[in-house]
Amino acid sequence: MQNATSPHDSCAPTEQATRPFRFGVVNEHPAPLDAWLAHVREVEALGYSTFLIRDHVIDPPFGPQYAPLVALAMAAAATTTLRVGTLVLSNDFRHPVLLAKELATLDALSGGRLEIGMGAGWLQAEYDGAGLPYDRPGLRIERLAESLTILRGLLCGETVTFDGAHYQVRGLATFPQPAGAAMPPLLIGGGNPRMLRLAGREATIVSMLTTSVASGEVRDDPSERTVAAVERKLGWIREGAGARFPQIELNLIPTLIPTDDPDGAAADLIARRGWTGVTVDDVLQMPSLLFGDTATMVQTLRMRRERFGVTYYVVSDADMHAFAPIVAALAGQ
Repeated sequence: MQNATSPHDSCAPTEQATRPFRFGVVNEHPAPLDAWLAHVREVEALGYSTFLIRDHVIDPPFGPQYAPLVALAMAAAATTTLRVGTLVLSNDFRHPVLLAKELATLDALSGGRLEIGMGAGWLQAEYDGAGLPYDRPGLRIERLAESLTILRGLLCGETVTFDGAHYQVRGLATFPQPAGAAMPPLLIGGGNPRMLRLAGREATIVSMLTTSVASGEVRDDPSERTVAAVERKLGWIREGAGARFPQIELNLIPTLIPTDDPDGAAADLIARRGWTGVTVDDVLQMPSLLFGDTATMVQTLRMRRERFGVTYYVVSDADMHAFAPIVAALAGQ
């Protein structure tokens, strides 16, 4: 038996008829304290909505990372309006009861500025390094689904009893409660059918992967980036979401390619990455790639909102200055 809140009740997001753009920065440069805090404040000053940290215990493939929840507490204390979040927490690294307490505390002490990003875990090298069993994807997703049920119940203020295959909770509530009346926004990231159907069912925000991690490492497969691939991923989200699909905010992590020669830049990208099976036009249309100058990128994002519904874009902090004019043009629009 379980006592936990459904994503379809008052702890779920409300539908927005026209969703405005917003933008985030994922931290990829863990500088020393003073420089890092100045960096976080600059993210806020540039108009970004969120400051995000990944969750990895080894350096490859993204470089060294600060521990996300501790670092985000520092980021929240150094800013006033910037939202803080994870992109994404590996479910297998933390028990959901302990994680719920950490998340609730961070949300309460940040004044309700937390966004929770969750994933099933995928990077085999860090599982191996930490001595954790690297189970088949379906089993990791099953654990995540159970964890989300427990997290939702605790973060919605319920006393939770849950008897699952992976977690058992007995009449437990947690302190503190999040700052707002509802659970903080929940982002789930993924790229395969089962993960995206789960995201559609449970998440406030769905981040669509356009690379493949099914092998336990990142593979830059161009077939994951095409218009057809993104439309398939949207279909899986819709299947999971059903009638609540309009409530979901859709997220991509774009690659910026400033250029006055998009065709040439696309051809060069194909050559550099050794992509096969795609044309220059295929690459120019990929929803996770942005070619051109600022005005062209702004127009492209508007057109893609109409076609795909994506309104939330996150860039590396290496690109945050180059992307800032686009943020200035579109944020809140």
